[in-house]
Amino acid sequence: MFIVGTVAGILSQGFIGPVLGASDYLVKFSSSQNQVIVGVSFELIMAVACACIAIWLFPVLKGHSESLALGAVGFRLMEGVFYMIAVIGLILLLTVSQDFVKAGAPDSPYFQALGDVLKTGYNWVSNVAVLMSWCVGALMYYYIFYQTRLIPRWLSGWGLIGATLCIGASMLILFRYIEPWSTAQVVLNLPIALQEMVMALWLIVKGFDQSAIVVQTSSRTAMG
Repeated sequence: MFIVGTVAGILSQGFIGPVLGASDYLVKFSSSQNQVIVGVSFELIMAVACACIAIWLFPVLKGHSESLALGAVGFRLMEGVFYMIAVIGLILLLTVSQDFVKAGAPDSPYFQALGDVLKTGYNWVSNVAVLMSWCVGALMYYYIFYQTRLIPRWLSGWGLIGATLCIGASMLILFRYIEPWSTAQVVLNLPIALQEMVMALWLIVKGFDQSAIVVQTSSRTAMG
């Protein structure tokens, strides 16, 4: 699910980014309807993957810290919800662009103002709300991983640093120090994106450290 979510996210921006970033994006959206729909479909896949990650991690995390496990699940589910909101914004923008073209691309600022609001809203949801939810949830499960050694500490430590940098990027966007999708944001988000791919491959090949799981089970038995 980590891999599916990341790949779907990259593909969604590959389809949507060039259209949304065009100076005449209202015209581009209307003429690129199929491209936008494909991009939206990938965002929906990403939203489902985020929810699946949260559900899958909970049984593993709750034995170590149920409060942090619930927090991690909650924030990753919030991430999925924010992706859904972003998708709704894109669909509304597509509708506005089609009405704009049908009206003969009038000089009236109404369509442009409405389009700008939807575009700005999408950028803020995608680059602030989504990423903040993702990273706060990630900090919770990487903290558990670091404490329990379910995965190597260099890997969980990398996750803690990467998630912190990603939160920093979102805060810089929030306070308008950098622009969404800017080079600075990409650089700050790259460590956590790479880390999650490395972790996904690690889990596929080696899984969680079984000795840590045994210790967890033994502790619960002793307490019982």
